Amino acid sequence: MYIKNLFFFIILFITTKAFGVEFNGKFIQGHFIIGKTEPKTKIWIDKQKIRVTDDGFFAFGIGRDRKYDVVITTQKDDKEVKIVKKVQKRKYKIQRIDGLPEKKVTPPKELYERIKKENKIISQARAINSNLNFFKNKFISPLDNAIVTGVYGSQRILNGKPKWPHYGIDFAAKAGTEIKAMLDGTATMVEPDLFYTGGTLIFDHGHGISTLYMHLQKIYVKKGQKVKQGDIIGTVGSTGRSTGAHLDVRLNWFGTRLDPATVLKLN
Repeated sequence: MYIKNLFFFIILFITTKAFGVEFNGKFIQGHFIIGKTEPKTKIWIDKQKIRVTDDGFFAFGIGRDRKYDVVITTQKDDKEVKIVKKVQKRKYKIQRIDGLPEKKVTPPKELYERIKKENKIISQARAINSNLNFFKNKFISPLDNAIVTGVYGSQRILNGKPKWPHYGIDFAAKAGTEIKAMLDGTATMVEPDLFYTGGTLIFDHGHGISTLYMHLQKIYVKKGQKVKQGDIIGTVGSTGRSTGAHLDVRLNWFGTRLDPATVLKLN
């Protein structure tokens, strides 16, 4: 079995290198991956055709609960190659809390329409497929010397009801602490008061890669504004459904929620 698997990976490596495809990132649940191929090559991730920069870069990610292989199809000069990558599973922290007041577990019905509208706005911002190519650059931390208090993938079960997993990273910080842009980009959503996330920003970095900043006290950018990495975009707060001052950041490949720690080198 060992020899068989070794032979498979050797053949896959030779095929991949021969066609000029390289990957920077791990094929693990929640991870962000940058690909590099020959210019003018067409790329499909599973059955989704994706953008490739003029110099051959492309990006994609693996969802929190994905269990099946990733199939990368490359096409150039009528030659097509399929590369199959196994996805490694992760273990996530699960926390059970019972005896909570119902309003802390499920929002009132009169707020459902508001929440639905806000989710639609967020989805539209994450669906943008621009030709920006900032995604291939190195990210920086949004806060200096901040302590991580919440991790990607963790999930709470409140009064026996499984809630949405946490899809970001929480940083502990005092209210009013300045927040830096993690990467160059364009502000595609600027909302000062969403029900769950309060003051919220989304930035487009190209090819479906976006970042989101939540619970902001103050916001210093406007929708459509271009920012440079390191620019101050707002301050830490406790707006929305928050129990204390902190910053929650997210990373997306379109609708696929990725672990920000994979670009901030926190794991």
